[in-house]
Amino acid sequence: MAGVNKVILIGNLGKDPEVFTFENGVKKVSFSLATTESYKDKEGNKVNQTEWHNVVLWRGLADVAEKYLSKGNQVFIEGKIKTRAWDDKDGNKRYTTEIYTDNMTMLGGRREDAVAPESVPEDPATDIPTPEDDLPF
Repeated sequence: MAGVNKVILIGNLGKDPEVFTFENGVKKVSFSLATTESYKDKEGNKVNQTEWHNVVLWRGLADVAEKYLSKGNQVFIEGKIKTRAWDDKDGNKRYTTEIYTDNMTMLGGRREDAVAPESVPEDPATDIPTPEDDLPF
């Protein structure tokens, strides 16, 4: 039986995306993503537990992240876990685990400096179907 390597995360960017463009023009963007789970301890106190994930996006997704994401934005990420190794300057083996993103959806509001698409009507309430318009009954 083949294994499955699938990750789904919803979280907030911990820093602005870091952009790297290779000599061949391929773009890579990386950022840290915080996911927080809440639970009550045995005394009934709310406890938040935050995990940090290293997220990597390539090519088209990297372009979107560079243009529209910044620290604090909430995103939905689908991808796979990859661990890579390297030797540091002292010759010690180092490892990092990253989420290589296959799909990303921006959640929440838009950044203030994002440009609105020209196809948006003047009064969106009159031209955009409501969820009720799609109901089968």
